[in-house]
Amino acid sequence: MADIDTARADTMARLAASRAEIRRILEPPPQVSPSGAADSGAPGTGAFPRSRTMKMLLSGPGAGTVGAVACGLLIARPALALRLLRMVPAGAIGRMLLVKAISTLRSKRE
Repeated sequence: MADIDTARADTMARLAASRAEIRRILEPPPQVSPSGAADSGAPGTGAFPRSRTMKMLLSGPGAGTVGAVACGLLIARPALALRLLRMVPAGAIGRMLLVKAISTLRSKRE
């Protein structure tokens, strides 16, 4: 019985460590403003994007994930993908992607 309790405690400790690592990766530390106050990202503070989901999607790995899901949808259900594409403001998204690509190229050059 002691072996089971030890194994369970060991498993729970590894699970807690894994959850902490995932939390550390997905929730970056709050940015500190020049005044020294931590930016909470609360509405009205001017931080964009405010939601953790949008922050994750706008990051490098998040954009890759969105691209993979979009390609998978296009391959699996092309009619649905095209119907959804008509609802998306393509000009705004294209402009966003172009700005991101240019800023990436500039940062690599420096």
